[in-house]
Parts: sequence; C-alpha cells; structure tokens
Amino acid sequence: MRSNASGPAAGPASAGPAAPSPGRGTTSFHQGRDPNSRRERFSRWANKNRKWLLAGPSVIFVIALLVIPLAWTVFLSFTDAKRSIRRPFGFNGVENYTTALTDTARFWPSVGRTFAFTAGALTFELILGMVVALLLWKPFRGQGVVRTIVLLPLVATPVAVGMMWRLLFEPNIGFINEMLSWVGIPPQPWLADPSTSLATLTFVDIWQWTPMVALILLAGLTGLPEEPIEAAKVDGADAWQRFWFVIVPLSRPVIIAAVLLRGIDALKTFDILYATKGKGGGSFHDVETLNVYAYGLSFDYNEYGLASAVLVLFFLMILLVIWVLQMQRKGKQS
Repeated sequence: MRSNASGPAAGPASAGPAAPSPGRGTTSFHQGRDPNSRRERFSRWANKNRKWLLAGPSVIFVIALLVIPLAWTVFLSFTDAKRSIRRPFGFNGVENYTTALTDTARFWPSVGRTFAFTAGALTFELILGMVVALLLWKPFRGQGVVRTIVLLPLVATPVAVGMMWRLLFEPNIGFINEMLSWVGIPPQPWLADPSTSLATLTFVDIWQWTPMVALILLAGLTGLPEEPIEAAKVDGADAWQRFWFVIVPLSRPVIIAAVLLRGIDALKTFDILYATKGKGGGSFHDVETLNVYAYGLSFDYNEYGLASAVLVLFFLMILLVIWVLQMQRKGKQS
C-alpha cells in the first residue's frame, strides 16, 4: 500500500497543477488587437514622430508670440496705416522706409543715441562686472551677504529704478546734489540738461545691470581649470599678467556671451528712458532712442506704418550687430 501511495502514481499529483498551454487558458498581451486598426497606426506614427509632438507646443508658442507679430509689423511697414485703426489703409511700397532713412532730425539722431547708450553702458558693465566677479571668485567671510547686496539692483523693476533715480537727480531737492553741496560742488542739472541726460541715464543702466554681467562672468570663472593659473604663478607671472594672459583668454566664450546678452538687452532699453524723461525722450529729444522714437510714432502720433518701418530697420540693425559679433567670435576661435 505504501509503495503504491509513494510510487510513480503519486508523482504527477505532487507536482501541482500543470501550467496551461498558451493556446488554451491564457491570452497573449497583443491578442485581440488589430495591427491595422486606427489606434495602432496612430500609436506607431506617434512613437515615430515623438520628438516633433513633444516640441510642437513650444513651436506653436514661438510662432504665436514672435513670428506672427513680426510678420504683421513687416506688413504694416509697407502700408500707409495711420490715425484710427479702423481707417482703411493701402500699400505705399517703400515710402515709409524712405521717410525714415531721410529723416535727419529725429531718426538718425535716435540711431546715434541708441548705439552711444549701448556702447557706454556695455563697456562699463563689462569692466565693473569683471571686477565684481573677480572679487567674489574666491570664498571669504561674509561672501553670501556681499552677493546679496550686489544683486539688490536686479530686484527692482526698471520703471521703479527710473523713478527712484529721477528723484535722486532732481536739481532742487535731489539727494545727489545735496551730497555734492557737502563738499562744495554746486548743484548739477543731471536729467534737466540735454547735454548730460543721456550720460546720466547710462549711469543708471550701469548701476542696475552690472550685477547681471557679474553673475555671468562669475559662472565662467568658477568653471576655469586651476592648472594654467597655477602654472603661470609658478613661472613668476604677477596678478595682472595672470589675469590678462590666462584668465581672459580662458574666459573669452563667457565674455562674448555676456556681451551678446547684455548688448542686445541694452539696445532695447525703453522703460528707464521713458520713466525718467517721458514722451519723445524729453523736450529736446535728448534721450530719444529708436525704441522711444518708434513708441512715440505709434502711440503719440498714430503713425503705424512709419513706426513699423522704424522697428523693422531697428531689428535689422540688431541682426547686423549680432552677425558681426558672431563673425569676430568665429575668427578668434579659428
């Protein structure tokens, strides 16, 4: 009896239930799904083009906010649109461009002020930004507090900064002239004098945006290798030689990036100029840049076609500046 219970007859029973064959008790994952169905075809197409599907919303966003307004501005620049927006307008060819390019009273002086403001602000911001970045490069006690203080100008909006400095530079009650009186210097007109207005606002721009340039340069300095600097120090190079012949060449890509970013932003400056001097860049148009000029044409005189032509010309000038900087960058790298 025992031999029968534990013999070969008991073997299959102790092995447990037999695994069902794929054809009987189980269903394959893809069983019942038609590979030619609409859902399957769409799934294969979406998987094949997933990079375009994922980038699609961003592309649509850029087209909606950049390409369409730019195309509309170019379209308006070839029309005689003016006064009421409901007024019918027609094409007038390149008349708006001819009017702008032959305007020696407002257009070309605004071009000169735009590039003078940008060149002055960018030069000092780059120099002072490098000085600040070098001071913050190596760790020291209280470094966090100093960095916070340095970044404070970036916290305020440009309009608030412009209004603040307008009060500080006020000729009669401004604090700047009050401080000058302590050392015997007579009050200065600052923003009230057409000969000093642009330089004064260039100083305001330098005060606000130097910290941003310093942050960009500091990020580049922290990524520099230590070996070339230490090798120059061993070879007897002093601090200036290490900076000019080692640090600056190694930081050239970051410096060019800072020049591009801040230069383009300075070219587009509007809020500080308008907040301090108002319409037309002042009574004598002393700080009227291309942005302020185009704004006045659009919202003060309702010359939409001419304003669009000025903006298109300004856009082409910015592209030309970027192209020149990129060519210089490629030439130095080669």
